[in-house]
Amino acid sequence: MSTRNFDPELIPYLPLMPTIIDFSTLQSIRRSRSQFSSQQSLGEKVGNTRNISIWNKTIPGLDGDPDIAIRIYKPDTTTNKTLPAIYEIHGGGFILGDLNMQDTWCRHIAVEVGAIVISIDYRLAPEHPFPAAPNDCYAGLCWIFDYADELGIDPSRIAIAGQSAGACLAVSTTLRARDMDGPQVCYQLLEIPVFDNRLETASMHEYQDTPMWNRPNALWSWKHYLGSNKQGDTSPYAAPARADDLSHLPSTYISTMEFDPLRDEGIEFALRLMRAGIAVELHNYPGTFHGSTMIASANVSQRNNREVVESLRNHLR
Repeated sequence: MSTRNFDPELIPYLPLMPTIIDFSTLQSIRRSRSQFSSQQSLGEKVGNTRNISIWNKTIPGLDGDPDIAIRIYKPDTTTNKTLPAIYEIHGGGFILGDLNMQDTWCRHIAVEVGAIVISIDYRLAPEHPFPAAPNDCYAGLCWIFDYADELGIDPSRIAIAGQSAGACLAVSTTLRARDMDGPQVCYQLLEIPVFDNRLETASMHEYQDTPMWNRPNALWSWKHYLGSNKQGDTSPYAAPARADDLSHLPSTYISTMEFDPLRDEGIEFALRLMRAGIAVELHNYPGTFHGSTMIASANVSQRNNREVVESLRNHLR
């Protein structure tokens, strides 16, 4: 790992970054959950996270599934006009994460974009393998559209956003909405996305010990997430790279990081979307690794943050 050309501003933080994580047992996973549950940015924070109202709520699960916790962030405004919304789905390899994981991001985006942000606490594997998480995420999308008027949301300006496994669940949700003639979002923001359980790309084979995410972690992640569904054909709602048809999906932003095993599947998925006629903005950030934006003081992280904000602003006007 030391021979890789990491961005100089990220190098001092590398000793603080986990590499291969023990996901072999439920006990070890739960230990990791406690460490990641309140994950905060490292270095100087950027952006305004005040001037918003925040509240927690539970909503019904899909078709009798358990209730789901969500968190709503609404920027303070003096206007009575409806606002755009961003439906946020956190990452964590399908096995980590909660409402606190992206709390700083949600606060920042709500203020900087001027949008209502709704974050969902979907069920995690291995206790709840596929299709529990996609069911929860789809239920959340339907709820947002059903209650858009009550929340002060303009239903024509709802985007979906996800990081890592959350990006996978975001695309699962938009695919499902397309296939079931469900609620249609206007935009999807997919950062450092997970798309393919086959783990056959060059970057996935090359990056065996990279910070935050690597091939060994990915193997455990997919094993726990697919559970008994890992045999036979994999549903595109589990692994969107398996979808034969990517047409009629929303315009898309995709970001990838140079030293990330997920880099190549993110780029290939972006190309497939373009071939299907979808407008795509694709960024690959040199010298970075999976999750390196948590080092918020680095210039490359600040550039990534600015581009995400500007992209959402442009598509939610």
